[in-house]
Amino acid sequence: MKKILLTLAIAACALSACTRQPGGVQLRFNPNGEFKILQLTDLHYIYKDSRSDIMLERVDELLDFEKPDLVVITGDLVYGAPADTAYLDLLSHITRRELPFAICFGNHDDNWGPTNTELYDLVRTLPGNLFPDRGDNPSPDYTVSILEHGSDKLAALLYCFDSGTYLWDQKMYEPVHTDQVCWYWQTSRAFTEANGGEPVPSLAFLHIPFPEYKAELPRVGTFGEAVCDPQLNSGLFNAMLECGDVMGVFCGHDHNNDYAINNRGILLAYGRYSGGDTVYNDLPNGGRVIVLKEGSRHFTTWVTLKGGERINYIEY
Repeated sequence: MKKILLTLAIAACALSACTRQPGGVQLRFNPNGEFKILQLTDLHYIYKDSRSDIMLERVDELLDFEKPDLVVITGDLVYGAPADTAYLDLLSHITRRELPFAICFGNHDDNWGPTNTELYDLVRTLPGNLFPDRGDNPSPDYTVSILEHGSDKLAALLYCFDSGTYLWDQKMYEPVHTDQVCWYWQTSRAFTEANGGEPVPSLAFLHIPFPEYKAELPRVGTFGEAVCDPQLNSGLFNAMLECGDVMGVFCGHDHNNDYAINNRGILLAYGRYSGGDTVYNDLPNGGRVIVLKEGSRHFTTWVTLKGGERINYIEY
């Protein structure tokens, strides 16, 4: 079991509106009341491998075309040694643009030498990273706060989860742990209480989809392979329904899926595969964009491809 952050610390953070992110980074809505997130996923970068060239090209193009306020990478950043060098080289495409970024680890990130803890500490040295001080937690779940345009009041919240790895002895993907679900529930309740009893409009990001992604509901986007979820249901989705703050969940992991479904009022969406040709993929690579609207439970999302082509537009 992973150790969770102390509830008292969570409540203190909520009451102060969490105006400071690591490194003094402040995220806030723009004057038009919008905040744009670019989700990249499953980059599977191999350092100095030409099969990754198309990934680096697309990442640069997406960053320059969409001009996001925040980049969120939902796992599997690297797919070969040296992983630490690959991490630094890959993330330099973001840091040289002076963009803030958040990372959720995937099931392949720690396969190439450094542990996720070592990669976490490495990322913490980079400008724009939103990793909090992990204390003695090897790879903590964490929140990212977005403030109102004209004040330091909390306007939106992002939850970033480490969804684990593949359990070879059990031949299944690791479910989100019970203590992680408790951390989310306690954190959400603390923020809601600090917000006068009103849930803060929130999104969640993780690598491995949970079982509710398999619901037989109308899909927007491509359903190109079976959902590779854990065989055990952690109850995280039900906790989100109960807390009432999360509007949408965004994952990666399944390279041939980029669909979204509305499951009981929560949009469950895949990012678009962003990687190159180092692993299997049948879709042209790209990224998912999410634009939050200040002061409301409202966002829009779409997939952006080569040349700025936008597809699969959804309004929540």
